[in-house]
Amino acid sequence: MPTEHGCRLYLITPENIPDVEAFARTLDEALAAGDVACLQLRLKGVDDATISAAVNKLMPVCHKRDVAFILNDRPDLAAQLGCDGVHVGPEDMPYDEAREIMGRDATVGVTCKDSRHVAMEVGEAGADYVAFGAFFPSSTKDDTTPVDIEVVEVWSETTNVPCVAIGGITVENCEPIVKAGADFIAVCGGIWNYAGGPAAAVRDFNAIFSKLR
Repeated sequence: MPTEHGCRLYLITPENIPDVEAFARTLDEALAAGDVACLQLRLKGVDDATISAAVNKLMPVCHKRDVAFILNDRPDLAAQLGCDGVHVGPEDMPYDEAREIMGRDATVGVTCKDSRHVAMEVGEAGADYVAFGAFFPSSTKDDTTPVDIEVVEVWSETTNVPCVAIGGITVENCEPIVKAGADFIAVCGGIWNYAGGPAAAVRDFNAIFSKLR
């Protein structure tokens, strides 16, 4: 079932952030524009020092706005740097190992692609949320698994474990997924590449969420 606040935004950073200082300002403006549940830092092809520097710059921006800070792929760094949680995929690390590294109080989310079976297993094991997708073609990831909205409908009707919908979601196409019962909408390009800017995207997503609540 949806959270008590209805569907909420789950922001994902671009894979490359050439200027972290500038991105921090953009992020702050976006978070000030409306409700956002969390930000996932998802950097690819960079070293640990670059990830650490980005965490140290961006996490305070999130915490100032009461937004959780999630690190992608790296439970070891997430625990070391004091992140609020970690997100792992099937190729990264088993849920149990990630939980052991992060501890009981941290958020641990798991990519389940199109598999309710995998989602049920990790949900029963204690995952804080499961992520299904991609629902639409994504410019962020090439190796996506197409997922039908029915996955969200069935999941929301049969379990209380929150679910995140991800993959090519925009202001223009999100309504059916929100109506299906997604607790969170994960968005990358639909925020940072939005024609009116990231802050406008946050406002427009939240307007839709409010309308459908």
